[in-house]
Amino acid sequence: MDADKKHQLDADAAQLQRLGYAQQLLRDMGGFSNFAVSFSIISILTGAVTLYGHGLRFGGPFVMAVGWPLVAVMTLTVAASLAQLASSFPTAGALYHWSAMLGGPRVGFFTAWLNTIGQFAITAGIDYGLAEFLVDMLGWPRERGYVLPVYAAILLSHAVLNHVGVRAVALLNNLSAWYHVAGVAVMIGALVAFAPRQDAAFLLTRFSSESNIYTYGFLIGLLQAQWTFTGYDASAHVSEETVDPTRNAPWGIFLSVAVSAVVGYALLVGVTLAIGNLPAAAAAPNPFLYVLRESLGPALGGALVWIAIGAMWFCGLSSVTSNSRMLFAFARDGGLPGSTHLASVSPSFRSPHVAIWVSVAAAFGVAIWSGAYAAMVALSTLALYASYAVPIWVGMRARRSGAWSHRGPWDLGRFSTLVNGVALTWCAVVMVLFILPPNELAGYTFAGALALLIVYWAASQRHTFVGPKVTLLAPHQSGRVPGSEIC
Repeated sequence: MDADKKHQLDADAAQLQRLGYAQQLLRDMGGFSNFAVSFSIISILTGAVTLYGHGLRFGGPFVMAVGWPLVAVMTLTVAASLAQLASSFPTAGALYHWSAMLGGPRVGFFTAWLNTIGQFAITAGIDYGLAEFLVDMLGWPRERGYVLPVYAAILLSHAVLNHVGVRAVALLNNLSAWYHVAGVAVMIGALVAFAPRQDAAFLLTRFSSESNIYTYGFLIGLLQAQWTFTGYDASAHVSEETVDPTRNAPWGIFLSVAVSAVVGYALLVGVTLAIGNLPAAAAAPNPFLYVLRESLGPALGGALVWIAIGAMWFCGLSSVTSNSRMLFAFARDGGLPGSTHLASVSPSFRSPHVAIWVSVAAAFGVAIWSGAYAAMVALSTLALYASYAVPIWVGMRARRSGAWSHRGPWDLGRFSTLVNGVALTWCAVVMVLFILPPNELAGYTFAGALALLIVYWAASQRHTFVGPKVTLLAPHQSGRVPGSEIC
C-alpha cells in the first residue's frame, strides 16, 4: 500500500472515530466503485425495463418522452440534498444517522425502519422482476410456482457473494457500471441499425389502456421512472468501505442519478420509437420483450433481452449490499430485535454476514406477502422516499438553527433551502401518487407498518434506544448524557 493511500485510510478511520465508530468493515472502494453501487441499483436496464409495460399501459409513449425527464429532474434535487448530508456524516447508517444526529433518536428510529422496509421491498422488486423475465425467456408459464423457485435461487446467489466476496462484489459493481452503459449502447445501436422507426412525433402520443382519464394514467405511469430512481442512497451506506467518503459518497449519489437519467432516456426513446403496433405492444404479457422481438426478430431481440437480464442480476447484487449495511448500522446501535447478531462481522470475510442473510430472507418474505410485482415496487418507492424526506427536513431545520454548522466539501451553499424545499415537495407528491389505485396494497402495507412501528416505539424502544453515539443536538434535546455531541 502506498503512503498516500495509507494516510487517507488513517484519516478516514479517524473521521469515523469522531462520529463514534471504529473501523470494522473493509475500506477498499474508490470513487468509481462507490458510484457504481448506486448506478447498479438504479439500473436503467432493470427499472425502466421491468416496468416498461406499466408505463406504456398507463401513459403510452408520452410518459416515456415527458415523464422520464420530469422525474429525473425532480429526483436530482432529492439526490443533491442527500449528497450534502452524506458529505458531512459518512457512516454506513447514512439516512438513519443523519436523522438521529440532527433530529434525535426517535426521528432516527423511524427513518431507519422506513429505509429498511424500503430496501427489503426494492430487493424483492429487483430480483422478482428478474425472475419473471427469466421465466418468460425460458418459455415457462408466468405463475408463482415457476417464478418463486427462480427468485429464491437469484437471492441465494446474491447472498453468497455478498457474504464471502467483499472485494469481488466491489469489482462486480465496477463491471456492472460499464456493463450497463455498454448494454444500453448495444441496444440503441441495434434499434437504430435494424429496427423500423416511428417519427419523433410518436413520442408525444397519449395512450392509456388502463385509465379513462389520461392525466391520471400518466401520473400512475410515472412509477416506472420513479422506481428506477431509487436506491441511490447506497453510495452513502457503503461510506465506511469507501476511501475519502466525504467526497466520493456524495458524488456517487448525485452522479448515479444524473448519468442514469441521460442514458436511460436514450434507451426509452430508442425502444419506444421501435413500437410498430402500440395497442398490441401494450396488451402483450411482457411489452419490452414484445417490442424487441417484433422490431428486431426473435434471435436478436431475445439476445438483447438477455443483456438486460444480466444487468438485473448486477442490480440485485448491489441492492443486497446496500440493504445489509443499513441493517448492520442500525443493529450496531441496538435498534433491531437481535441486534447483537445483526451487528456481527464475519472474521474471515469482514462482511456483515448475518445482516446479509436477513436482508435476503426479508426480501423473499416481501414477495410472498405482496403477491404482485407492482405492489412490491410501489411499496419500496413509498418507504424509501419517506426515509429520504425525513433527514432532508431535519437537516434543513438544523442548518437554519445553527446546529449543523460544519459541513463537508460537497455542499449546496446558498441554494440549500431552495433545493431542499423542492426535494421535500417532490417526496410528498411521490408518496401520494403511489398509494392510489392500482397500488392500494402498497399503501395499506405502508400504513400498517407505520402503525406497528409506532406501537413498537411506544411500548419498548423509546425507553432504551439512544441512536448513534454522537449527536448535534443539545443533551436535553437528544436525551444523551453530556459529552456525546460532536464538537
